Amino acid sequence: MARNRPGLPAPQCDPESSGQALFALVKRLFPICRSITGEGVRETLRILRESVPLVIHEVATGTPVFDWEVPKEWNIRDAYIKDMSGRRIVDFNNSSLHVVSYSIPVRATLSLEALRSHLHTLPEHPDWIPYRTSYWNENWGFCLPHALLQQMQDAAYDVCIDSTLQDGHLTYAEYLIPGESEDEVLLFSHTCHPSMCNDNCTGLAVTAALAHRLSERRPRYSYRFVWAPGTIGSLTWLSRNRETVGRIRHGLVLTGLGDPGGFTYKRSRRGDAAIDRIVPWVLRGRDPQARIDDFSVYGYDERQFCSPGFNLPVGRLTRTPYGEYPQYHTSADDLCFIAPDQLAEALAVLLDIVDVIEVGERRYVNTSPHGEPRLGKRGLFRPTGGVGLSGREAALLWMLNLSDGSHSVIDIAERANLDFTTLASAISDLVACGLLI
Repeated sequence: MARNRPGLPAPQCDPESSGQALFALVKRLFPICRSITGEGVRETLRILRESVPLVIHEVATGTPVFDWEVPKEWNIRDAYIKDMSGRRIVDFNNSSLHVVSYSIPVRATLSLEALRSHLHTLPEHPDWIPYRTSYWNENWGFCLPHALLQQMQDAAYDVCIDSTLQDGHLTYAEYLIPGESEDEVLLFSHTCHPSMCNDNCTGLAVTAALAHRLSERRPRYSYRFVWAPGTIGSLTWLSRNRETVGRIRHGLVLTGLGDPGGFTYKRSRRGDAAIDRIVPWVLRGRDPQARIDDFSVYGYDERQFCSPGFNLPVGRLTRTPYGEYPQYHTSADDLCFIAPDQLAEALAVLLDIVDVIEVGERRYVNTSPHGEPRLGKRGLFRPTGGVGLSGREAALLWMLNLSDGSHSVIDIAERANLDFTTLASAISDLVACGLLI
């Protein structure tokens, strides 16, 4: 993509080093026990703040949030199931997935029969640990491989969940990059998932890297990044910003960016918002097989931003959508399931999307509209004629022909079936020689 032109960024860093840095950050975030509240969220945000100057907000338990309220804060120190020899057969220290998130404290000796109703497994994947939660119903439980459950004897077991559930806070973070306009682009990533890489350490890492890259620019739009727990976090943010969300002109929920699948974009509820044109255009240029889904009422936090009371222009970008890969919400969503090059590509796609957001709605004017200007004398056409147009030359002519002040860049790109890289290079050249303003 052409760089160093008005409104667009400086050259990107090397994709290989970028991917390795992203992978290293995911690896660091992966072991942390996150939930919708608690120290795991705070630890995660402290790590992200090493590269991005986040503003961290604490919202007290019981605070009304539309039809919800901020829940009690949950923290956990230890958890295990021991057999009668004292051996930990299930150990929270080995994987935070072993405990149902928001489990109340428990200390008991139980028979296997009494324990079974509190055990969760995946018989179809007997070596994997499932991810389960009990946010709004005070309960407790363990998750373990089904193969381990099958080995457990009909005996007594010592059970311990050393957790607390008490008044505290919900924690979320923001980072605003001021632009020339107060109109905003919202980038959101959820912070509530424990030891799983794709969902959602990849979203956390890539979003933080994008924020770091954009902090070096002076963009046209203002860019607001939000890291918050799923559902209750986005609702809390919306409730605290309901007077200013009208500034949002484009938005994306970012998650699941490291798996080996192709990209998937889910349109906003509006379906025809500018972001619903921009993202498919960028993806089409990179991956003709990229998938575009219509809005649906289930998913990640896009459903809160797109609720009818807000109806914001917010879509969702992932690779393989949630629930469509077997590793989803299991211990198999680990470091082996993602790769540095997939993370680097996701960051590159997002930088391209930002580039299009910055110029896609701009309407240029041809300063020499009476006939085609002579491009050869400006070094923009090849000196030898008699052959067909190159893609770059076609882009030059399309930009000149349709830049009458009424067609946006994305209008021209869609009509001419041109990718943004080619069109952006043509714009840069035409602006530089004074043929576009």
